[in-house]
Amino acid sequence: MLQVENLNKSFGSKQVLFDINFQADNGKILGLIGKNGSGKTTLFHSILKFVKYQGKIIIDGQSFSSRDYNSVGYLPEERSLMPKLTVLEQVSFLASLKGMKKDEVKSDLQDWMQKLEVKGQITDKIKSLSKGNQQKIQLIATLIHQPNLIILDEPFSGLDPVNVEIIKEVILQEKKRGATILFSDHDMSNVEELCDDVVMINNGHIVLNGAVNDVRNNFGLTRLFIRTDLNLDNVKNLPGVENVVLQNNGIYKLWLTDASYGEEIFNTLSHGKYLRTFDQEPPTLDEIFKMKAGEDNE
Repeated sequence: MLQVENLNKSFGSKQVLFDINFQADNGKILGLIGKNGSGKTTLFHSILKFVKYQGKIIIDGQSFSSRDYNSVGYLPEERSLMPKLTVLEQVSFLASLKGMKKDEVKSDLQDWMQKLEVKGQITDKIKSLSKGNQQKIQLIATLIHQPNLIILDEPFSGLDPVNVEIIKEVILQEKKRGATILFSDHDMSNVEELCDDVVMINNGHIVLNGAVNDVRNNFGLTRLFIRTDLNLDNVKNLPGVENVVLQNNGIYKLWLTDASYGEEIFNTLSHGKYLRTFDQEPPTLDEIFKMKAGEDNE
């Protein structure tokens, strides 16, 4: 378990993190979201003691120290592999920093290559691999020592949808293993799908903190998806409708002024009969992100 308590960070006279408090539990994934420049990477670097800060970072009840690095796996946003090394040499070097021996790495590496469907051999040089496969190698180096705390900063950057799904499955396996996972992504649908909890930072302040479903539900069931024979103008005139969009799949998306209008609209449309599509939901995390990111929290 990771606890961050009253974390503040300044660069010179400019303060970039303000009283950050949150907890990430074992066997759960916490999504850290925010605009570029909001403080996410600085927070990661503070947790890892790459920079000095004020406050407390506690792992499993103990203050984080150098002895904990062997139990941490960090995938930075910027990739930093050495192109002239072979896959085995690269992973062995990084794993040795976590206390693994080369024979142990060689024994495990082939299984990881198969699990992530890397197109290449452990004897191939890094520079001969595609960018996507290089990214998979860096993820292997992050996970091969089975860390208890995993920090993934934009792990899907540059990957096609097929490889994104492969990486997602591996992340979920690490969660099942019991690791504490911090995950950052600009695609809010990935955060909704993978994360148990979410923390949003805006201008260095936490503006959202809680279980993903709780955060969404706090904004009310003001999104309604319906399939109806009514035309767009008639749908706009339904009670409580603030805005309407007809989506490409033939379903209308309605923004309601209040969630209570959902029942009235249902009765108006159904007349007691079957409705193929009627789904009342809270705003997506993407919509909430855009709302909160536009607020001034200074």
